[in-house]
Amino acid sequence: MSAVTIRSVRPGDATPIAAIYEPHVTEGTASYEAIAPDAAEMGHRIAALRSQGYPYLVAEREGRVLGFAYASPFRDRPGYRFTVENSIYVSPEAQGSGIGRLLLRTLIDLCTRLGYRRMVAVIGDGGNGGSLGLHRAMGFLPAATIPGLGVKHGRWLDWVMMVRPLGDPDAPAPTADAMPAPHLD
Repeated sequence: MSAVTIRSVRPGDATPIAAIYEPHVTEGTASYEAIAPDAAEMGHRIAALRSQGYPYLVAEREGRVLGFAYASPFRDRPGYRFTVENSIYVSPEAQGSGIGRLLLRTLIDLCTRLGYRRMVAVIGDGGNGGSLGLHRAMGFLPAATIPGLGVKHGRWLDWVMMVRPLGDPDAPAPTADAMPAPHLD
């Protein structure tokens, strides 16, 4: 089996990304969306994050996209500008193969180099052992669990937040006008 390459998203990746995301929406509980976005909508979402300088990655093997991960703003207010939220989705046939770990490790490294100080994982289903285990293995610590915050597929879902420091967690707070660096490619 050939190696997996982690690279920045390209415009043509919207179609395979939408296909990977679709079963997570229609069958899973990782996303609270009810209708899976099509490739055009996914392309708009990708462009919006990239235009703000956030990293967006794909995992590829032999030209086939098998997973994707991105950082997004944790919250819109300026006080959160050094905190990002991560999202990771892997195609069903590639789950458990280490692709999620490769994507998350690369995303952590990029966000650290960009100057972000915290990464938050919001796991929409407290029963998602795969996501909880991946984040725990990558240094995320549980920060909060809110029982029954969402509902999907006829059941209440617990919302779990995990957090990981990036860079030196003891570094002084940035100045009021400091900003993370623009995206790296």
